[in-house]
Amino acid sequence: MTRVAAVDCGTNSIRLLVADADPRTGELVDLERRMTIVRLGQGVDRTGRLAPEALERTFAACREYAAVVKELGAQRLRFVATSASRDAENRDAFVRGVLDILGVEPEVVTGEQEAEFSFTGATKELTGRDDLARPYLVVDIGGGSTEFVVGDDRVRAACSVDVGCVRMTERHLVVDGTVTDPPTERQIAAMRADVEAALDLAERTVPLREARTLVGLAGSVTTVAAIAQGLPEYDSAAIHHSRVSREQVGEITGRLLRSTHAERAAIGAMHPGRVDVIGAGALVLLAIMERVGAQEVVVSEHDILDGIAFHTALKS
Repeated sequence: MTRVAAVDCGTNSIRLLVADADPRTGELVDLERRMTIVRLGQGVDRTGRLAPEALERTFAACREYAAVVKELGAQRLRFVATSASRDAENRDAFVRGVLDILGVEPEVVTGEQEAEFSFTGATKELTGRDDLARPYLVVDIGGGSTEFVVGDDRVRAACSVDVGCVRMTERHLVVDGTVTDPPTERQIAAMRADVEAALDLAERTVPLREARTLVGLAGSVTTVAAIAQGLPEYDSAAIHHSRVSREQVGEITGRLLRSTHAERAAIGAMHPGRVDVIGAGALVLLAIMERVGAQEVVVSEHDILDGIAFHTALKS
């Protein structure tokens, strides 16, 4: 077994996984998982730059993660950065900061690489299950982008589009620096039109409607699943591989988009960093389910982070 550490730095959150991995099979035994909302992508869609305060929040989390990696004695560390750092003009400052703190240079991966990591992490443990038909459509709804991957034992087609819960919120729901609470029907319609245009783009390269099982990843999807179950607090074990119907997603999306900040914050399973962006994330999920005709989504807690660790183990 090889002890590996994987960091996934996205637009909204940064996450750490330290695991013992078998380089031959990619089997992972978790030692530590952490997630911190840092909102690295704050304002990137509007300014094209990473904000100083967003960088400092991210570096603070990196310092915390560096201590964990050292304490647990990981032999290899891989840091993957996704949508926000791809888009930013000043991403060199981000790269230098991560290198100084963690001793590795972040890999600013393409959307297609991001999709492959997500597919591997989400489907590795689904192999052999008779109750889930293939091919799978794995959908990773992030803060700045959404990845679509169709595959069975391997990736057949993948793409990334610039639609995510943070980007949609900042683009359509923020007025004079404040999130509209709750959004107007006109704002929701504009956001929905943006998502539909992104789905049109995705369908040019990925056969979304050929999939037999929809697998949903990341915080927007897992939070919707927690709400569907009425969990008093976030429970990864209860959420992992749960199924949420399209009818439930539609009801929850409508409720979130009609609610105030205080009402969303009062939901037991809601992370404080998702309160203002969960409505947009749920709307993206609903639009995808309607487009592909999925009656339910299988929710996975294993995603790009597990895929990064898996590939790191194979390279050991």
